[in-house]
Amino acid sequence: MTSSKVWFTDLRVNPSQNLLKKLENLVIRAGINNIDFSRKLVALKIHFGEPGNLAYLRPNYAAQIVRMLKAKDAIPFLTDANTLYYGRRANGPSHLEAAYENGYNPIATGCPVVIADGIKGTDYREIKLDMEYSASAKIGTAITEADVIISLTHFKGHEMTGFGGALKNLGMGCASVGGKLFLHSGSSPVIDEKACTGCRICEKNCAHDAVHVGEDKIARIDYSICVGCGQCVAVCQYDAARVVFQKSSSIVCKRIAEYTYAVVKDKPCFHISFIMDVSPMCDCWPFNDYPLVPDIGIAASFDPVALDMACADLVSAAPALPGSKICHDHKKGDLRGEDKFRLAHPDVFWKEGLEHAEKIGLGNTRYELITI
Repeated sequence: MTSSKVWFTDLRVNPSQNLLKKLENLVIRAGINNIDFSRKLVALKIHFGEPGNLAYLRPNYAAQIVRMLKAKDAIPFLTDANTLYYGRRANGPSHLEAAYENGYNPIATGCPVVIADGIKGTDYREIKLDMEYSASAKIGTAITEADVIISLTHFKGHEMTGFGGALKNLGMGCASVGGKLFLHSGSSPVIDEKACTGCRICEKNCAHDAVHVGEDKIARIDYSICVGCGQCVAVCQYDAARVVFQKSSSIVCKRIAEYTYAVVKDKPCFHISFIMDVSPMCDCWPFNDYPLVPDIGIAASFDPVALDMACADLVSAAPALPGSKICHDHKKGDLRGEDKFRLAHPDVFWKEGLEHAEKIGLGNTRYELITI
């Protein structure tokens, strides 16, 4: 049985080696320099964090990788795709403002910030897959046109997928608004008639003529025509066009694995996960709860599946922090060795997503952890 190498370093430092230097040493030991970066467009996929949330990755880590890449004559840029829900990162201009507010700007990081799927979340390329759950994947254009993909992931809990790791960062994070609609939902969008103002922006932007505003100034969707592209969700400024969320987390996790396959297909890729501030919820929320476990370290690998598996195992092995959500809900010792993400989100079966990722050839759930 084959296994993949995952490289790991803890967060202990000394006067001659700070965390940024440890990060550089880790990725070099993990083999990042084996990639040809010369004159290549390198997409650094990162979650900029919803303003108000303070658990997102500090931009200093991205800046360190940018410096390394520029020394290799690369052309790096930071990127993320717009969100499906209505918030500070739901369109290109607001998303850029949010990124800059949280420190992800050219001055702090040394490279441009590019919103992968454009101003309204509709700038994407469709990647053919013909897989079990996805016939194709709608991936932000900036991601598809990059020569190299590097993911920098804040490893934390997630209410829909158990945890947000490399696969979530890539599969969900690189999807256009229409792609996110498919990943999250089991059906086409719906119109909240109480929120609809009859502005007709959805009607004007529907490429399939499936949305029409009636005499009562309410938009309605003709589901015999609707293809579920998510355009109405992307352009609605009143949160009236909404998503009916997929009830099965297993299907969401498997779709994310297939979308990740589309992102990394035929490209050099490298993945880094930061197991710190392991909050129970995603960085998409404008707040972050007390961490589930103490800060653990940084891990890196060419295999995103092995990386996610290793990070999940490290969190399981760690003691829970007293006062955290899981200690409050499950009053029995320090929970060392237990699946912290199942405790935080008992209806989510995250392992099924990794098993599916292995099945489709994305990577291995078996790994060798190399500590440096």
